[in-house]
Amino acid sequence: MNIRLLEEERQRNGGGAMIKTVIRLRNDMVMVFDVEGEQIPEYQGQYEDVKERILRDAPAGTEFNHWFGYALEARAVSGNNW
Repeated sequence: MNIRLLEEERQRNGGGAMIKTVIRLRNDMVMVFDVEGEQIPEYQGQYEDVKERILRDAPAGTEFNHWFGYALEARAVSGNNW
């Protein structure tokens, strides 16, 4: 089942937006986006404050990234190394 169909099912069942992309910044802030590219504020914040919740709720196929330093693009990492 593709991620868009899972997102639609979750919203029909009263759930919030489904995590698609997670970015950890060099200052340990975390940004989280759904399949539409919209931010999901309830998962955003300082890494240590949101890490467990994100790892618990993120579906298979979630894109985890580090955007450290002055790189022009985020670097993909596994959920285990995020």
